[in-house]
Amino acid sequence: MFSKISTREYTGSLSAEISGLKAMLTEADAVIIGAGAGLSASAGMDYNGARFERYFGGFAEKYGISDMYAGGFYPFPSLEEYWGWWSRHIWINRYEDPPKQVYGSLQKITAGREYFVITTNVDHQFQRVGFDKERLFYTQGDYGLFQCSVPCHRKTYDNENTVRKMLGAQGLTITAAGDIEPQENIKPALSIPTELVPHCPVCGELMTVNLRADNTFVEDEGWYAASERYSLFLQAHRNAAVLYLELGVGANTPSIIKYPFWRLTAGNENARYICLNKGQAYIPPEIAGRSLPVDADIGEIIERISAKQ
Repeated sequence: MFSKISTREYTGSLSAEISGLKAMLTEADAVIIGAGAGLSASAGMDYNGARFERYFGGFAEKYGISDMYAGGFYPFPSLEEYWGWWSRHIWINRYEDPPKQVYGSLQKITAGREYFVITTNVDHQFQRVGFDKERLFYTQGDYGLFQCSVPCHRKTYDNENTVRKMLGAQGLTITAAGDIEPQENIKPALSIPTELVPHCPVCGELMTVNLRADNTFVEDEGWYAASERYSLFLQAHRNAAVLYLELGVGANTPSIIKYPFWRLTAGNENARYICLNKGQAYIPPEIAGRSLPVDADIGEIIERISAKQ
C-alpha cells in the first residue's frame, strides 16, 4: 500500500528533467512503456475543439453533441446514424495520421532498445509508426476491430474496408493522405444505408467496436497472446535495470498501468520510474528516490529528446 502521493510542478526550461530522463534511458537494460490517453492527446488527437467540429459539425448542430467522447455514448435514434457517427470516429482515430508526430518520435527513442509497450489506448498508433507488434499489448481493445455484440464467439474482425464503405455512403472521400473530406458539391449525410449496418457472421446479431466497456468485451486469441508476451517480458527483466516509462496515464484505470508500475519499481532496487504527464505527474514517496516526475507536455519532451538521438 503506497502512502500519500507527492507531486512537483515544473515551470522552468525542464532541462534538468530532460537530462534526467535521458540518463535513465541510457542506463536502462530495458524500457517498459505504459501509455494512456494523454499520449494521444499530445499528438493532437483531441476529442473536442476544431478537430471535433471539422468531422462532426453536422452531429453537433442536430443533436447538440459537444465532443467525441459524449458522441460515443449518445443514444442515436437509428442504427444508421449510430454507424454514421462511429465510422467517422473510427477512421480519424485509427486510420488517419495524427496531427503531430509524437508517436514517431517515441519510436525513434526506443529504436535499438529492449522494450515492451502496454497501453489503454485503442487508436493503434504504436503499430502504425513501426513499433514491433510482438511487443505491444493493447489491453482495452482496438478501434480497428469489430466483434459480435452478444458475443456469441471470441473472435474479432478487421473493419477497415467496411468503414471505408460507410464513409463513402455518407458522401465522404478518403484523400491520398488518409484524411476524409466531403465529396464535391455534396453535403455529407449523417447516416449510412441499412445494408451496411454490420451483423455478426455467426449468429446474425449486431456487431460492435472491440472496446472494453463491460463483460461483453472480446479478448480474442491475439489479446491473450499479447498478454502472455507482456508477462514473460516482465518476468525476464524482474531484477534488471528496467525503466518504467509512464506516458499520459490518468486516474481512470490506474490498476492497469500506474499501480503495477509503482509496485514493480518498489520491488526491484535496480528499477527506475518516470511519470510524464502534464498536470498529473505523481510519484509515491516510497519510490521517490528512484523516480522522476515530469509535469509537462509529453510531445514537447519526447520531441526534444528524439532530436538529439
